[in-house]
Amino acid sequence: MTELQPADADEAAEIILWAATEGKTLEICAGRSKRALGRATTTDAVLDISRLAGVVQYEPAELILTARPGTPLKEIEALLEGKGQMLAFEPPDWRGLLGGGGEPTLGGTIACNLSGPRRARAGAARDFFLGFSGVNGRGERFKAGGKVVKNVTGYDLCKLMAGSFGTLALLTEVTVKVTPRPESACTLLIPGLTDEAAGALMSKALNTPFEVSAAAHLPSAAARRLGFAESGLTALRIEGPAPSIAFRADALEQILGSGPRLDAGETAALWRKIGEAAPLLPQGERVVWRLCPTPSAAAALISNLRGELPLADFFYDWAGGLIWLSLDATEAGPDAGAEVVRAALKPHGGHATLVVANAEMRAKVAVFEPEAPALAALSRRLKQGYDPCGALNPGRMREAE
Repeated sequence: MTELQPADADEAAEIILWAATEGKTLEICAGRSKRALGRATTTDAVLDISRLAGVVQYEPAELILTARPGTPLKEIEALLEGKGQMLAFEPPDWRGLLGGGGEPTLGGTIACNLSGPRRARAGAARDFFLGFSGVNGRGERFKAGGKVVKNVTGYDLCKLMAGSFGTLALLTEVTVKVTPRPESACTLLIPGLTDEAAGALMSKALNTPFEVSAAAHLPSAAARRLGFAESGLTALRIEGPAPSIAFRADALEQILGSGPRLDAGETAALWRKIGEAAPLLPQGERVVWRLCPTPSAAAALISNLRGELPLADFFYDWAGGLIWLSLDATEAGPDAGAEVVRAALKPHGGHATLVVANAEMRAKVAVFEPEAPALAALSRRLKQGYDPCGALNPGRMREAE
């Protein structure tokens, strides 16, 4: 397949204009760590934007950073760490989960709206996405948003682009809000809770004034994969100055019960693995779903699913607002379990995304939650407005775009 590598935004715009004019299709990629995420696609050429890399502007005092989309995340995180700052949405590294290589980039993370365990407290990637420059499917360059939150007026196109998987426009420059890095961190581990009891405890913890920054529940199998002997663990992370952490940890234990505590290093390792879905990495022929139900319904949802799919494996993040679900591929069947999963989820609200499956399954199954007719019609109008020729990542999110 032909690979095109623009040296700058102008060249990228020329390539997209050529594709639109000639009726060609382009797969957009940079670090190539997420090519297996979303529906499997076939295009005429690959638009490799890895040369569109580098930090354009970083103002630590203003808490903003502007970089080109092909900039590796590890470079940005190292730069921020040197100034005691971070990306608060905690972008996860899914290379182990997706079974691929490559290098995660800022543009790919924003385009897929990927967020880690801090999502329940701090918000998603889109909530820190302030502005961008881009090229639409006509080859036209445009800008949206700004350098500070108060400049984001009118239509908030950042929210539209985050999670659009490159199907509407190519991002050529991205501005994000950064935040101070916590001085230290601690994780409280509460063992032995049922899924229902863990859900109630996590909700209670997040609603205390003690600023729990992440909450997850690992059933026995998931806990064992991370090296814990306990029969299930509920993990609560606290971040900030050391004296504050000690006070808040003691206060939480008085309310919720006590258990082992992890220090800052152990805390960082645990939540990195949770963000990577390491407790659920596919073993053998498995398919993996990412479910986002109403948190209070998470345990009931899993109970219903295991009645239909007894070999299911799982764990909870975001206090139950995110469930990682691994299914035996044979038990799941040719639709990767989509019919059963979505039928079980429907009474509880939320959505289901097929994250890990072979290309054949991802081409047949609705990888993302099917949209209601009115929302689907709006999505088609947006696609028509931004990419009328269907040149950009066709079929990545849904079969007909």
